[in-house]
Amino acid sequence: MTGRFHRRGAVLWAIALLCLCVATAHAGTAGDVRDRGHLNCGVTDGLPGFSAADASGNWSGLDTDFCRAVAGAVLGDGAKVRFVPVSKDGRFSALQAGEIDVLPRVAWTMQNATASGISFAGVIYYENQGLMVRRKLEVQSALELSGAEVCTAAGTAAEANIGDFFRSHGMPYKFVTFAKADEALSAYEVGRCDAYAASLSSLASQRQKLANPEDHIVLPEPIAKEPLAPAVRASDPQWLSVVSWTLFALIDAEELGVSKDNAASMAVSSAAPGVKRLLGAETDLGKPIGLGKDWALQAIEAAGNYGDMFERNLGAQSGLNIDRGLNRLWNKGGILFAPPVR
Repeated sequence: MTGRFHRRGAVLWAIALLCLCVATAHAGTAGDVRDRGHLNCGVTDGLPGFSAADASGNWSGLDTDFCRAVAGAVLGDGAKVRFVPVSKDGRFSALQAGEIDVLPRVAWTMQNATASGISFAGVIYYENQGLMVRRKLEVQSALELSGAEVCTAAGTAAEANIGDFFRSHGMPYKFVTFAKADEALSAYEVGRCDAYAASLSSLASQRQKLANPEDHIVLPEPIAKEPLAPAVRASDPQWLSVVSWTLFALIDAEELGVSKDNAASMAVSSAAPGVKRLLGAETDLGKPIGLGKDWALQAIEAAGNYGDMFERNLGAQSGLNIDRGLNRLWNKGGILFAPPVR
């Protein structure tokens, strides 16, 4: 009897040792990022304000800046990012295959959350769907578009939400769909449809691509809400924590008045408890998720706080002039807030 227990104990010990060796051999996504020396960030190509490359291959946008912040938190250098263009249809498979480490902006829906093997890291942008029409039509409301033909990209949230809007108001409509948003925009511009449907932020960006942007208006009704969030593989909870808390740190930094320009000095001089905790001046909150003491400081120095990122890429500084709306901080008239870093 005693021998049997000894043998069983030896087997259990061997299994535990094997599990420890496997865990040590593969430290998850964060370990992969450190080993290769850069973060692989999956982005939409050619969407100004979120992710777009210039003629020299330099990427800009809210999505790309967020990935720079994650690289700053993990690697201490926001420049250590490789931007990987992914299609809507291929982005989740690219994430699952390990070709990318994070998708910075994905629609947080039940289907995406339950059928794609991904986890969401918190809302980075509160979006609405909308419609753009030619100014000469003198249409003032989407409710005036009964019987309209609407151009949009196939399989998008805009297609689903705009369809729900027309059906819920008993309005006949016809979609003219295309594989890519730019193809749908071109068809709209040459008159193949009455309206162009996309997210409101995309409409602001796409409108600038038209030959005469002032000849087109975005109708005032927000058609449907859509929270957008960074996504990671559901199989790596530690990496989810890294990406989540990087996002939360950027939002908390704006609320605390910590910016890219003053973060280093505030880490030394600020007496505010929240600032000291955020910047690692008196606590080491990054250790449980495998980050250094100054992880948030490095993230903020890589990309700025959330407000900096928004204004630079989408707000007045960008030329898109997208109003922050719901994306204002909770104490500034919006609904944006994050769990405190403490």
